[in-house]
Amino acid sequence: MQNSFDLTTIIFAFLAAFIVWKLRSILGTRTGEEKPPRNPFINDARGAAPRAAGDSEAKIISLPGAAAPNAAPPSTVTPTDTAERWRPYAEPGSKAWVGLDAIAAADPSFAIKQFLDGAKAAYEMIVTSFADGDRQVLQNLLAKDVYDSFAAALSEREKRGEKVETTFVAIDNGGIGDAALRGRIAEIAVRFSAQMITATRDSTGAVIEGSADKVVEINDTWSFARDVGSRDPNWKVVSTGAGH
Repeated sequence: MQNSFDLTTIIFAFLAAFIVWKLRSILGTRTGEEKPPRNPFINDARGAAPRAAGDSEAKIISLPGAAAPNAAPPSTVTPTDTAERWRPYAEPGSKAWVGLDAIAAADPSFAIKQFLDGAKAAYEMIVTSFADGDRQVLQNLLAKDVYDSFAAALSEREKRGEKVETTFVAIDNGGIGDAALRGRIAEIAVRFSAQMITATRDSTGAVIEGSADKVVEINDTWSFARDVGSRDPNWKVVSTGAGH
């Protein structure tokens, strides 16, 4: 009986040793120097989460119109915010104020600050592109009739062999001149005040208009329009005019 017990014990001991050996061969042993499991959402090079494509530091120029990425949905705007939201940009009770209210009601994604930032960027791009003779950029930013007028002026300038040099020193938008919703078409007039150096040279390179080194102030009022029922969030310039 004692021999039987000893034999059974030995057999189980061998089995236990075999199982332990098998587990170690499959799973391995820890030495204390193993790297922790890798988090797939961490950038190995910098130890930080990689930036999303829409990160706020991305350097992009937006045309006026699209809603701000982090803008609160209309349902979260308090009555006080709604009553005051245009105050920095238009006079309370003015035609522009009423027009902005109508546009925001028709297009809840409308964001006034982003619109003005985009309008300023578009203004600078259009003035610079006209000086450079870049018709492609102009065609993307201007309504057809306005583009046709710009293109005709470019053709005449090219026939005369003239070139325009324009450098922006500073630019500000001076607020909303007017705003209205006509059917589905939203239209907003924006005032701009820019300091720039601009000169027109003839075919010999001589300055025939403006100055190559003098900063001048230019005041303009341009109107932007958009169909609020369209999926295209961008606005286009529908009229340009000098002065405030």
